[in-house]
Parts: sequence; C-alpha cells; structure tokens
Amino acid sequence: MDARSIIAAIRDGQHPKPEALIWFARGLADGTVSDAQAGAFAMAVLLKGLGEAGRIALTTGMRDSGKVLHWDMPGPVVDKHSTGGIGDCVSLLLAPALAACGAYVPMISGRGLGHTGGTLDKLEAIPGFRTGLSETQLRAQLKAIGCAIVSASAEIAPADRRLYAIRDVSGTVESIDLITASILSKKLAAGLGALVLDVKCGSGAFMKTPEDAEALACSLVATATGAGCKTSALITDMTQPLAKAAGNALEVAAVMETLTGSSVNPALFDITALLGGEALALAGLAANAAEGAGRIAAVMRNGVAAEWFGRMVAAQGGPADFVDRWAERLPAATVIREVPSPAAGFVTAIDGQALGLAVVGLGGGRQREGDRVNPAVGLSDLAGIGAAIGAGGPLCMVHAATEAQAEAAIATVQAAYRLGPVAIAPPPLVLKRIV
Repeated sequence: MDARSIIAAIRDGQHPKPEALIWFARGLADGTVSDAQAGAFAMAVLLKGLGEAGRIALTTGMRDSGKVLHWDMPGPVVDKHSTGGIGDCVSLLLAPALAACGAYVPMISGRGLGHTGGTLDKLEAIPGFRTGLSETQLRAQLKAIGCAIVSASAEIAPADRRLYAIRDVSGTVESIDLITASILSKKLAAGLGALVLDVKCGSGAFMKTPEDAEALACSLVATATGAGCKTSALITDMTQPLAKAAGNALEVAAVMETLTGSSVNPALFDITALLGGEALALAGLAANAAEGAGRIAAVMRNGVAAEWFGRMVAAQGGPADFVDRWAERLPAATVIREVPSPAAGFVTAIDGQALGLAVVGLGGGRQREGDRVNPAVGLSDLAGIGAAIGAGGPLCMVHAATEAQAEAAIATVQAAYRLGPVAIAPPPLVLKRIV
C-alpha cells in the first residue's frame, strides 16, 4: 500500500478498503505519510467523503495508532463528549454524578478551542487542580473514586494529533468524516464501553444549523457503534449560553451552585440529567434513559454528586474543602462592570459565538496556542432568550482584569444581543435524540 494510491482513490470518488485507511492512520503516526500527503488526503476526504465503513476504519486506525486503555473495574466504563458551546460546563457535573451512580468515568478532555471554553481550563481555575495525570495515577484514582477528568497523553491517538494540525492549516476542518474520526479516536482510546454525545446546535456552537448538527450526530453514533462502543447522541440547543456564565472560574461557580443547591441553574441541571440518563441506560445501570435521568437528578439534588466532585478535586491536587469553601477558593476579577442594554425590550436572539469571543478577548481563552488564560475573567448573570430588559438594564456582568478590557467586552456583548417588542419562548433544550 502507498499513500498516493489511497489519496487518488478518494479523489476519484472511490472508497478505499478499510485496511488501506488503517494503514494510512498508522502512517500518520509513524511518519510514513508526509505532510503534503496528509493535506491532500484531508482535502480529498472533505470533497468526496469516505462512506460509513471508511469512517469506521479511519477512526479505529487512528485510535489504534497509540495507547489504548483497557480496564478491569467492577462496573461499566463510560464517558460523555460535547462538541462545545458557551457556558457548557456539563462535564464537571456529569463525571461525579455518573460515578455516584456506579459508573467509572475516565474523562479525557480538552482545552478551549476557538470561541468555546475547555473543560481542562475550567478545572484549572481551581487552585492546585492537576489535569496531567500519568496512566498509573489515572488508574488508581478511577479505582478509588470512580471518576477523573484529565488531559490526553502524547501516547493517545498520535495520528489524530498529526492530522488535526494539518486540517487546521489546510482548510479542511469542516469535514464531517474527519471531525468524527478526530473526536472518536481519542474517546475510544480511553477503553469505553458506552459513550453519550452532546452535539450542540446554534449560534454558540460549531454546528449552526439543525441539519449540520444531525449529520454530525448520525456520523458519530454510527461510527462509534460500528467500532464496538454503545453510543447515543442528543442534539441540544446552543442558541444561547447553557449556564448563565461564560468564563473558567465563573462556570465552576455555576457548577458549584447547582451541585450544592444554593442556586440551581435549571438548563444546566436538566441537560446533565438527560445526558447522564443516556449514559446509564447504555451502560446497563438503568432500565432506560428516563430512569437513568432520574438517578442522575437524585444524586445532584441530595448532595452525593457534590461529595464525589469534592473527592475528585482533592485527588487531583485541589483543596480538600473545596465543596464547602468554593466561593473563597476561586479567583475573582479586579474589575466587575454591568452591561447596560441600549434599549428596552425582550431578548429575541443572542450571538453566542460573539459572547465566547468576548471572553477570549478578556483573556479567558487563547488567541493563539500557548497563550496564558486568566481564569477569573468572563461574563456572569447572562440574560437569556425571552428575558424582559429595561433601557439601561443589565444584559450581564463583565469580569475583567482592566477597565479597557471591560469596555471592549461591554461593546461586544451589547452587539451580541437582539431585543424585540414581544416576548418569545426559549427554544427547547433537546432538539433530537440519535441512536
């Protein structure tokens, strides 16, 4: 086999045999495939596609290009993946809630990407929290408390790391086939028995339309299932932020308010319960998704999930008393400003991507790889769709490091909100379930 013939076949609309795509994935990892060939491959796949069998082969080949974890736990190993959105801090709630229900959750997560926040960045707002665990540490923690949220090691899916960098500079990021292989190669390398997917749709998501979100969700579910992992997906709304906050420490605060019951965010709570219900049903820990959602809701309401979260924080280097004293442990911004509405009315639309970029502009995300993140900055008390706002009334609060950054964020937030004379109902949280 050689890279040129595989690329030419895809270019001409043919679907290479699975073993050819597995070979190509191995070549990405070991250097047999050159950068030029990787770029040509990515463009050919973007334009012509691989078909379902090809997606499965590329995904499993990329998964097997590095370390694949195997577990011997007294319960099922499960995980969740979100395609990313604004105020999406579900992972922080769901990992401990699933563990409290008998699942084992080795959640390999990422950092902020573009306008969306990253789970690892949020957790690192907690003083001392370590996301870079060794495999030995990960195994010990999973056995002891049932959940860990960590960064991927260099040994996990090295073919994806190489191809992702090529896609970023070759205009091929949007390929459904390549997005699918990228997401799932890393998740499946964690040795999962079940996976639930949260595919976001709307202004704050990468997939802006229901049609694009459904195409990705169907590709992910079919490919993961074909690779031997029980999988389902929920297509969920991202026409407005999920939590009422965007920014690392501010989203951790929203999580803690919900876990401790001090100020429960209904949308965040409900999505967490629904995704958790799917995971428990797939793993055989609940008769169906509805029963599973009830179990997840129960451990969030009664404080058990908060207890598991505290154990995870302490195990990964954070304060042992974080659950009791989170408000004083989290970093706070030095400048906090209200965002006045230019006019009165009802919120009818929100540009979620603009809000995310406002957080990045404040220093809460990365303009380029290697940038340091300020965990304290962001947006809080975000008004949602349907909210009544008086002239000059607050759209949200800006948390900034300087007055100049606050002023810039205020202007961006004001431009991101659309107001009208008539109240509209917020969109449903779940648009569709894919199995």
